Amino acid sequence: MPCENPRECRPDDPPTAEEDARTERRVLTHVLHNRPTHRTMPELVRELCDDPEDFAEGDALARAVRDLVASGLLRMEGETVVPTRAAVHFERITSE
Repeated sequence: MPCENPRECRPDDPPTAEEDARTERRVLTHVLHNRPTHRTMPELVRELCDDPEDFAEGDALARAVRDLVASGLLRMEGETVVPTRAAVHFERITSE
């Protein structure tokens, strides 16, 4: 169970749903804003993680991509992360 009080959190506490959602938003926004250039997973880690060598950050990013793929907003083409037509359409209609 994630800690309730940030002052009592330990580094090994699991992320909260809010942190996961924030990471998903960062990933999806980054992928959409860099279209039509596609990113590989290692590139996303270098671009979005404060410390690309930090396992926890990379793992959170990988979970975000996995969950966005499962929800139909991203797709994987080998190592390349690509936004789906649904994600591109949603971005277009919400930014007008």
